[in-house]
Amino acid sequence: MTIRNVIEKIDQFTSERDWGQFHSPKNIASSISIEAAELLECFQWTDPAVTEVLEDEGLLRSVEEEIADILIYALRMCSILGIDAIDAVEKKLGENENKYPISASKGMTTKYNRLNDAGR
Repeated sequence: MTIRNVIEKIDQFTSERDWGQFHSPKNIASSISIEAAELLECFQWTDPAVTEVLEDEGLLRSVEEEIADILIYALRMCSILGIDAIDAVEKKLGENENKYPISASKGMTTKYNRLNDAGR
């Protein structure tokens, strides 16, 4: 299934329920933020390694569900604003490549505007 197919399914789901009237950019952005907080809640008071998450079927399922909710809202936002999701990701990755050149950022968590200072 392509992203376009997924967006069409999301739009159909929304249309069948007459929910488009509630899908303002602000409401969708709020929903993305709420679902992102629910994803973070999966890890509240813990800091499991990737292997631990993969071994915990319940936790992995909860993470999967929250990621799905985030993606659904993000793709719905793309649909209502006419944003090409793949194009947006490709543009952002290009910008990030410029902000975080390998020579200055490899193995570091320093924000791009402080990379020059980090090496001193």
